[in-house]
Amino acid sequence: MESIIKSSLERGMSYPSYRELVKQLAENSDTTGLEKTEALVNYTKLNDRRMKRWDKTIKVSDDLKKKIAEFNHPVTWLVITESWCGDAAHVLPALHKIVELNGNLNMKIVLRDEHPKLMDAFLTEGSRSIPKVIMIEDKTGDVLTTYGPRPSEATVYVNRYKAKYGKLTPEFKEDLQHWYNKNKGQNVLKDVTEMLCKLEPSVCL
Repeated sequence: MESIIKSSLERGMSYPSYRELVKQLAENSDTTGLEKTEALVNYTKLNDRRMKRWDKTIKVSDDLKKKIAEFNHPVTWLVITESWCGDAAHVLPALHKIVELNGNLNMKIVLRDEHPKLMDAFLTEGSRSIPKVIMIEDKTGDVLTTYGPRPSEATVYVNRYKAKYGKLTPEFKEDLQHWYNKNKGQNVLKDVTEMLCKLEPSVCL
């Protein structure tokens, strides 16, 4: 497992590099991943617009900024995603906002279909769900915790619907996008700051 994580980190992209990749794919009517369907190409184009909007509009509160700035533990977030993933287009820009606020935090992004062994080591209830964030301690290489594929409130929302109806419908997925648009990245910011607090409790005193 250690060698898989190490090689994935070495191949990982920065967030700006990932944004440029998605932008180029959208312009060329292409997508990441093994499947190259018209639907996935259209999702990539949509996600490019989503991320562009969130990069400009996500705001971090002063309270969260203070907690994030005090985190003093060099950690890298290895994020597994694909350009067509709707949840990722909302989650990754919020993660990037946090990383920008603290030099101890680093984010590397890899594509799921290019890293099957890594993905299969971090399944969500047996599924290759993305985005998946693996938080790794820089000094030891240990996996500290994971996050994803969705923020906590969206996860509750999805699980409740699945329990009642068995699967997610296109109508529900549209409702979920409305939730993301209304939440404006705040659930991700809060979730991840709380995770930093658990790793270093003094941050939240």
